[in-house]
Parts: sequence; structure tokens; C-alpha cells
Amino acid sequence: MIGIEEQFVDIQKPKSLFGARHVQVLMLFLAMMIAYGMRVNMTSAVIAMTNTTNDNSFDWDIKIQDMVVVSFFWGYGFLQIPGGEIAGRFGGKVVIVLCIAINSFITLLLPTSAYYGDWKALRACRILLGLFQGFLYPSVHNLISKWVPLEERNRLGTIIYSGAHLGAAMQFMASNAIADYWGWPAIFYINGGLGALWTAIYLYVGSSSPRVSKRVSEEEKLYIQTSLGHVGEEKKLRTPVKATFISLPFNALIIAHSGYEWGFWILTTLIPNFMSHMLGVDITANGLMAALPYLSLYIMSFPFGFLTDYLVNKKLLSITAARKLSCSIGFYGPAIGFIVLAYAPADVKIVLLILAITAGLSAGHYTGFLLAHLDMAPNFAGTLMGVTDYLASATGVMVPTVASLLMQNETDQIEWRKMFFLTSFIYFACNTLYVLYGTCEKRKWNEPKSKSASKDNGTPTHRTHRLRRRGRKPSTCSSRAIRYSRNKIREKCMNQHLILTII
Repeated sequence: MIGIEEQFVDIQKPKSLFGARHVQVLMLFLAMMIAYGMRVNMTSAVIAMTNTTNDNSFDWDIKIQDMVVVSFFWGYGFLQIPGGEIAGRFGGKVVIVLCIAINSFITLLLPTSAYYGDWKALRACRILLGLFQGFLYPSVHNLISKWVPLEERNRLGTIIYSGAHLGAAMQFMASNAIADYWGWPAIFYINGGLGALWTAIYLYVGSSSPRVSKRVSEEEKLYIQTSLGHVGEEKKLRTPVKATFISLPFNALIIAHSGYEWGFWILTTLIPNFMSHMLGVDITANGLMAALPYLSLYIMSFPFGFLTDYLVNKKLLSITAARKLSCSIGFYGPAIGFIVLAYAPADVKIVLLILAITAGLSAGHYTGFLLAHLDMAPNFAGTLMGVTDYLASATGVMVPTVASLLMQNETDQIEWRKMFFLTSFIYFACNTLYVLYGTCEKRKWNEPKSKSASKDNGTPTHRTHRLRRRGRKPSTCSSRAIRYSRNKIREKCMNQHLILTII
């Protein structure tokens, strides 16, 4: 039997325009910026490192350069699922601090490793960099699940994750100028130094949740915890592995995540080759051109974030319908964009415009599938993100492999059309499957199974005390009745702002 303690409270948003939750959002936004800067800096830096007119240059052929750049992703997936589990057990703060601190240390070592160990040592450092950056998304998802109220989840979650693409864009735009003025090692020293500074600040102001934070007001803490349903004792839960992987909506989420990653890899890795071979433009040497897809994603993230919150909060759409609408714009739009690109004239301005629109529309993924883990199972959001991102990261290996099989001649437009048509089909198919089988309704396996509250924690329930006072023996109820009771409790909490603490 579940004991219920009822307290009627008028739940109001704190009057302060900038509270503790906004500090956490800002720090996570900066973490995404810095992490993605360290992820992509080698793309620009390797050009300066192999420029024979520069001091301390290296004689590396194009295969070695590509190997050094992509080696980041050789280690990227391995710590994602463990990262989600660690965040769930010990808090997201520990995991994200490890991610940024270790990445910063390795980034500061990159120039030295290149000087004394040549490309082999540099490649090893890049693999380690990717390995520990696998902690990034699971830890951020865990922290969002603890700090961001439901009413603000779409816009604040989008702001956090948009930092990744802004960081990449700024890195591309700044790297060439940094290398020209201070030399290519300064690219890594600046990135590593910013990461170290962030770590020091976050250790002071960051926190895994409002429950353990010393810098959040009681008013704001109550607002966040009530919105998320975190009022009461916090329990450590075991991840329901079997229930997760046999869940059809979760598998639909994996497919959506993988489809987005495929398209993103096409935009960021194959499009530069397309521009080079078909239009004679080296966009990797032009910071603004290289940053264009990332800038488009960043700019378009804000309309999606605020509009989705408006539709959900005004009850114009359910959270599932809003997610699927955003996802459909973010997938069907780029699917059409790649078909248009396949027949676009050989004009740099027209192609760049198509790419900007295609990348901008894909920003729908922010409020589409990317935050769906938090809706389906907030108790395991970090682990679920680790699973989907780990599996989706396999497309980073698949894209160049499939491209080499489909395209024998990169100067032939017909060959590029094959790749663009395939990408369009993947976008269309993945989103269609997500629309048909995905959902953002909270899953049953998000909650711990319990036969009775007494067996869970050894504490008699309110009903037990009442029956004993009447001289009657307390009865037990079935697990099905307990689950039904919990569902009714959650409905009342959402609709009547009733705080129900399960003892």
C-alpha cells in the first residue's frame, strides 16, 4: 500500500528573472560550446600544421591528416552508456567535470604530442579526447532532468544543446586567424585554457540537482521539484535494461537519432568534398563557409525551442505531437533539401543557400527526438541518451564507407546524386518510423516496482496507521493496484498542483 501525504500548495514561478537554474543552463551551454570547440579544432588546425610556409610544420599526406581528424570518433562511443549510469548514480556534475577537465588537459598536450610523437601520438591523444567526450551528452541530459522545469524544458534544453553548434561555428571562424597571429599551437592552448577555466567555475557554482545545491532559493527549488515531480525522498534506481530495449518507442527513438546523425555527417564531412570537387571551393580553408551549417542550426534552434514550449504550455498540442511536429520539420525539410541539392546548378552562392536552409531546418531535432528521453524516462535520461548516441555514432563510420562504395568518381554529379538520394530516403524513413511508433508518454519502467510501501522502506503507511487505530488488520494490495494509484496521483499533481509525497 502506498502512503500519501497531501499538501495543497499554490505553485508559482519564482519572480526572479535569473535564478539558480539559469546559472546551470548557462554553464551547460558553455560546456557544450567548449567541448565542441575541442572536438572540431583539429579540422582547421591540421591545415596550418601541414602548411610548409609556417614554422614547425609537418609533412603529412592527406590520408594521415584525415586519420588524425577522424580518430576522435574511434573512442567516442565507448563511455557513453557508462557515463549515463555514473551520472544516474553519483550525479551529472561529477561526470561533466571529468569530461571537460580531461578533455582540456589532453587538448593542452596536443602540441607537445605532435612535436615529440608525430602523428601517431597525436592520433592517440585524439582517441582519448573522443573517449572522454563520450561523457558529455549523458551527463548534460541527466542535469537537464534535474534542473529544468517541464514548462521550460524545450527552450532551456534547446539553449543548452545549441551551444554545441555555436562552439563549432566559432571555432571554424576563429582558428585561421589564431593560427596566423600566434601560430597553430595557440588553437589548442586557447581551447584547453577555456576548458580549465570552465571547470574551475563550475566546481564552485555547479550542482547535480536543486536538492543538493546551496545556491538555489527555497522558492525556486520548490518550483523545479514540483514541476518535475521530485518532491519527496530521492531513490537510486536500477536501470531496467530488458524493458528498455524491448520498448518499441525507445527503438523508434534510436532510429530517429541515427537518421539525424547520418544527415549531419553528410553535411559536415561529405559536403566539403562536394564543394571541392564539383565547385572548386575549399570550404575548410574558409572559416565562414565551414561554419555555415553550424550557424544555421544555432540560429534556428531558438524558434523551435520557444514555439514548442508555447504549443505545449497552451495545451494546443500534446508533448508527443509537438515532438513529432518538430522532428518532421527537422527531417522532411532536409530530405527535400538534399533532393534540391542533387539538381542544383554549379553556383557557389546557390549551393551555400541550399545548405544553410537544409541545416537550419534540421534544427527541429532539438525539440524533436533529442529531448524525448527526458519525457519517456526522466529517471534514466542520461543512460538512454548514452545508448542512443552510442548507437547513432556508428553512422560516423558508415557514411564514408557507403560513400566510397557508391561514388567511384567524386567529380561526377550523377555519383553525388546517388548519395544525396540515399540521404533523403534515410531522413524520410527514419522520421516516418518515429512518427508511427515513437511516443513521449512516460514509460511504466521509469518507476521502480514495489509490492508495498512498507516493504520498500520499512515505514508504515498512513492507511496502515488508520486501520490499526480502528483495530483492523491492514490489507495488502496488488502491484497492479499500486501502479494504477501512482498514475492517478501523477495526474492530480499535474492538473491540480497537488504535491503528493509517496512515503
